[in-house]
Amino acid sequence: QVQLVESGGGLVQAGGSLRLSCVASGRALGNYALGWFRLAPGKGREFVAVIDRRNTMTYYADSVKGRFTISRDNAKNTMYLHMDSLKPEDTAVYYCASTTAAYRDYDQYNNWGRGTQVTVSS
Repeated sequence: QVQLVESGGGLVQAGGSLRLSCVASGRALGNYALGWFRLAPGKGREFVAVIDRRNTMTYYADSVKGRFTISRDNAKNTMYLHMDSLKPEDTAVYYCASTTAAYRDYDQYNNWGRGTQVTVSS
């Protein structure tokens, strides 16, 4: 199994930017499609973005489209989520997860990191 560890969260003002990283160990990241999800207080787990194994396809939730960019560097075993124009409603714990194809349903993911907190102040 692959182990995933997120980092890069923090406190930022509305309109600011953050870059989250997800580092894999145990198996090469290139074996997996990878996704970002988020969990905010009082809400269910929400799909954010996904990228396929070969870095050729990406999908985004409508709520982040145009503001967030998912990318990966298989040589570094790392995936990224660059977040621009952050809004208070982006406040959540962000999780990276691995799967076999570019799914948007969290039930299709079988390895999860522990999450990193992103807080956007107004």
